Amino acid sequence: MVEVFDVSKVFGDYIVLDGVSFKVDNGENLVIFGRSGSGKSVLLKCIVQLMKPDAGKIFIDGEDVLSLSLKKLNELRKQIGFLFQSAALYDSMSVRENLEFPLIRNFKYTRKEIEAKVKNVLEKVSLEEAIDKMPSQLSGGMKKRIGLARTIITEPKLILYDEPTTGLDPITTKEMSNLILELQKDLNTTSLIVTHDPICAKIIASSAVVLKDGKIMYEGDINSLTTAQEPFLKNFFSR
Repeated sequence: MVEVFDVSKVFGDYIVLDGVSFKVDNGENLVIFGRSGSGKSVLLKCIVQLMKPDAGKIFIDGEDVLSLSLKKLNELRKQIGFLFQSAALYDSMSVRENLEFPLIRNFKYTRKEIEAKVKNVLEKVSLEEAIDKMPSQLSGGMKKRIGLARTIITEPKLILYDEPTTGLDPITTKEMSNLILELQKDLNTTSLIVTHDPICAKIIASSAVVLKDGKIMYEGDINSLTTAQEPFLKNFFSR
């Protein structure tokens, strides 16, 4: 589903990504680890072309992302969901309007189809009662779940998560992580998850990469990473 080849990104004298390469298979959940400022979020933005890498190639479902016209890139983006760290809900819109927005903007559904899709995703995240609330009336965990609902409402093939459990308590973190995993299996999506959270990673991930100094230090099975003895890798799961 995703192939990243020798991708580099530099800001001034600071090398954020330095020849990063990896692949993500269909249906796989890949977690991206790294210290703050190690380029994890930059990598996600490069994959969907919210930011352009300085070098390298990126393929999504066989499409050479960097060579696509804006029109074709926007068509590809319709198949990609992006859950931002802050949930990125529109403050001036109700939950219903937030969920309707990507459907109205990017697709030609009837009003009846839109209403059905909104109801369906709210049931999936167990927040049917929040449909007419404003974001200011929601808790942090509820905002994350509504953000997830908006991400999946377009039925994407690929979902990118940027710190999906940041700011949540351990119990809510487990609930959110299990919800992401259930939805991934239900929708048969491929996922890339940037996180610092070992609880989230252990629940969601099938594999992982670890970035250090702009390069991939580890790539492989999540279980091997959780038991790694190398000091830098061990720190991610030490208590």
